[in-house]
Amino acid sequence: MDDHGRGFDPDLDEGSIVARAQDGDLAAFEHLVVTYQDRLFRLAYRMLNDRGEAEDTVQESLIASWRGLPMLADVNAFDGWLYRLATNKCLDVLRKRSSHAENITDPDNVCSLTEAGAIRAPAGSDPAHEAEWSAQQAGLILVLNTLPPVQRACWLLREMHGLTYADIGATLKISPAGVRGMLARARHQITEGMSQWR
Repeated sequence: MDDHGRGFDPDLDEGSIVARAQDGDLAAFEHLVVTYQDRLFRLAYRMLNDRGEAEDTVQESLIASWRGLPMLADVNAFDGWLYRLATNKCLDVLRKRSSHAENITDPDNVCSLTEAGAIRAPAGSDPAHEAEWSAQQAGLILVLNTLPPVQRACWLLREMHGLTYADIGATLKISPAGVRGMLARARHQITEGMSQWR
């Protein structure tokens, strides 16, 4: 039995953990928070390019998920539902920003972004490879910043978080065919923008 006295078993499948959290098991919900908070932070950070806003967005998303959890009909749809909450909160933040919002184009700022939001270079890489990897990640972040917010969300949800077209469509309120088209445009712009890093 755990500290909460409920006998929570973290080896349960996710649907069972979600069901227990729906029943008010705080240990189960804490397990879900630990499982998803870093993933949600990476998504929010890449969307918003601001550590404070990303942290706030993740916290708000997790609070909203706790409050809305009893209404979640399919416990096996938790991950898509949570990504939808976080993505929509990111899009809300971007909509609220003034038209004069600063885009990150300063290479020094991009380096700090790669520390928090980028995929790490493979373990055991030599320093030259790590430097090249970091430069590519910085370039990717700069290119992502040029994409419209919904297109950026679409690309991140598919390429970095592995969501299905159907889940992305539900999150962004567009059809799976719309997701395909948006991804094709995003991939084209990213390929063009990253050509200098090849």
